[in-house]
Amino acid sequence: MNRNLHQIFTVSVVAVATLCAQMVTSARADGPVDLKVGDAAPAFEVKDDSGQDWKSSDHIGKKVVVVYFYPADMTGGCTKQACGFRDDMKTLTDKGVEVVGVSGDSVRNHQLFKKEYGLNFPLLADTEGKVAEKFGVPMSKGEKKVETKIDGKDETFIRNVTIQRWTFVIDKSGKIAAKNSMVKAAEDSKAILELVEKLK
Repeated sequence: MNRNLHQIFTVSVVAVATLCAQMVTSARADGPVDLKVGDAAPAFEVKDDSGQDWKSSDHIGKKVVVVYFYPADMTGGCTKQACGFRDDMKTLTDKGVEVVGVSGDSVRNHQLFKKEYGLNFPLLADTEGKVAEKFGVPMSKGEKKVETKIDGKDETFIRNVTIQRWTFVIDKSGKIAAKNSMVKAAEDSKAILELVEKLK
């Protein structure tokens, strides 16, 4: 009887140890994403500023794609960054580069932001932070507001996810060609132009 109990106990200990090992492995696999240069870009789908689905599979692998994450529409640094890309868009387009901006703002916020500054590239509404998560970009959750004026009217921009300012360049093979987690907002588009010159 004691022998049987010992066997049962031994089997139970092994089973628990195996389960714990699986849980640790799973926890590591589910940890924060840390994309590196040379890694395949993650696939994603999200609403753009027109309210349509923007699918990465329709763009990545066809052109060089710049995906830049920024905290909020209608704020100082983010406006400078967006306007920099706007002003350099023809040069970037001529070089086969597509640019998309991503923040936690709503489709409506993006529409107003684009109209106010004449932005000429898509803005993606990552309202739940799912795209940022796939790219490993840090974010904070909780309602934030930006009070602003558009066409002389008071507007309140509300978002529930605030994403940090990171920029990724995805090459034509669909791999991460560059990752910048220390972006200088006003200089981002110029930095991208210099980088694109070096890409084949």
